[in-house]
Amino acid sequence: MVLLTGAIFTARDQAHKRMAQALKKGRKPPLRLKGAVIYYCGPTQTPKGKVIGSCGPTTSSRMDEFTPLLLKKGLSGMIGKGRRAKEVIQAVRKYRAVYFLAYAGCGALGSKYIKKAKVFAYRDLGAEAIFKLEVKDLPLIVGIDARGESVYKT
Repeated sequence: MVLLTGAIFTARDQAHKRMAQALKKGRKPPLRLKGAVIYYCGPTQTPKGKVIGSCGPTTSSRMDEFTPLLLKKGLSGMIGKGRRAKEVIQAVRKYRAVYFLAYAGCGALGSKYIKKAKVFAYRDLGAEAIFKLEVKDLPLIVGIDARGESVYKT
């Protein structure tokens, strides 16, 4: 278990698709991937007086087709829920990244660890836009470490 503090970015299916398309065309994605951590979530509407709405993880396997390319371009970590494809595990090991598991079903609780939130890119995607989040002590579990060891195997 770890407590993550710092800047992370949200991105779901459509944002991943756009970033991958940009990279394949030789363009830069909207965020600097080197050293970045992407949280697979789409926050709900922000209630009055709150920093963000419910912010729970979505199923990570939906991003598997895009993940090896993003890792190759420098992505350091991902946060989500569920198992990953064999190709993703190999890429995590090859590029020395990490896959964290967020507590599923606890989106409202998870939002309490988010200190700042703003739309960063792809505003037209609504909840699937890329948000930049500042988190403090976000509780996570290391799901796949940089050696490719998976909690699903152990």
